[in-house]
Amino acid sequence: MFEFERPRGGERALLVHINFPHQPDQDDLTEFVELVRSADVDDVELIVGSRVQASARTFIGKGKLEEIAARVEALEIAVVLFNHALSPSQERNLELALKCRVLDRTGLILDIFAQRAQSFEGKLQVELAQLKHLSTRLVRGWTHLERQKGGIGLRGPGETQLETDRRLLGKRIKYLNNRLVKVSRQREQGRQARNKAEIPTVSLVGYTNAGKSTLFNALTDASVYTADQLFATLDPTLRKLQLSPQQTIILADTVGFIRHLPHDLVAAFRATLVETREADLILHLVDSADDSRQEKIEAVNRVLQEVEAGEVPQLLVYNKIDISGIQPRIDVDDQDRAWRIWLSAATGTGFEQLYAVLRDRFCEQARCYRLVLNPNEGQVRACLFENGSIDAEKYENNGDIHLKLSLTPALLKRLTRKFDISSDRFEILTDALAGAA
Repeated sequence: MFEFERPRGGERALLVHINFPHQPDQDDLTEFVELVRSADVDDVELIVGSRVQASARTFIGKGKLEEIAARVEALEIAVVLFNHALSPSQERNLELALKCRVLDRTGLILDIFAQRAQSFEGKLQVELAQLKHLSTRLVRGWTHLERQKGGIGLRGPGETQLETDRRLLGKRIKYLNNRLVKVSRQREQGRQARNKAEIPTVSLVGYTNAGKSTLFNALTDASVYTADQLFATLDPTLRKLQLSPQQTIILADTVGFIRHLPHDLVAAFRATLVETREADLILHLVDSADDSRQEKIEAVNRVLQEVEAGEVPQLLVYNKIDISGIQPRIDVDDQDRAWRIWLSAATGTGFEQLYAVLRDRFCEQARCYRLVLNPNEGQVRACLFENGSIDAEKYENNGDIHLKLSLTPALLKRLTRKFDISSDRFEILTDALAGAA
């Protein structure tokens, strides 16, 4: 097992945030402070500066470096945290100048994920992301070491310590990838079972700390950990949600997203986020009391595109209306279709509207059909009977069976594919014809 450089609880940290006036889409300072506190670090002091562009060697200028070094020594700082992505050489140069550990924004997020992971799969995913991040920074710790020397009869150039560590990291990364492939197969089996049972899946996504787990617990009576901190929940959880006596859906709670989410983390959690990609509907949770909610919506959508879930239908859920003071309501588009709901996961206000929209999406998809089967198509009838789709049936003297059916589009598609039946044979019944059939 590898040891990772991460701040431990209670460490004294100095925070550094540099403004680049001409660069768009910069990391938010308030969010950075929340990340640090979520990592259980004692943020002693914040230093803010401004530059036209980053220094290739130390990211910051000489004057700001001297200022930070002085504060590190005076305040006995253990780690300096940058609200930016640093290159391996910049981290190394900063550590040499400041004489303490330096972590960038990516390393900080990886540390929080390492603290939050509870499941076996989550720990594998976090370790994989950490190792990929660490592999680019090995040179920082081993530049001073020469070739290893063997004992008598073993003298020679051998490997450098750096080469040895890279080889060991490569073996561990390969092992973790293989284990995650097995976990992915197990998840795929679960999805196939749900698809076979025709149970729709709804995935909860949103910016971190938007209230996903609070809503998930309120809807499903689950006990997922919730807290007013970033990435309170890391491991995905699936629960059944009964919309009506006839309709059940699977609700999936997922990890929260954040701007500039490290690519190694997105790659490592791809097996988990496939639940979102394969979902029938995405509930995109938004903090209605957040002034920067539109930027965060766009950040979440960028991650969804990255995990190939950008085409899944979305329903925006504006949460925390108990804070923003907005009344619960449903907003509809030009086709009179709901696209946004306002509610409070904490108080339950607006849940009736959410249930109504979900029922409209999933319960009322079934349509009435008439199908005539010949005597040789008993397997088709047996499948329809097993799915509870037969509302009425009538036998003719020649052996034909006239069936009145209630079918969802998904079940209709599966039937036509499984038994090679033309969809033209399924006659759609209007309400009047359905009553007379």
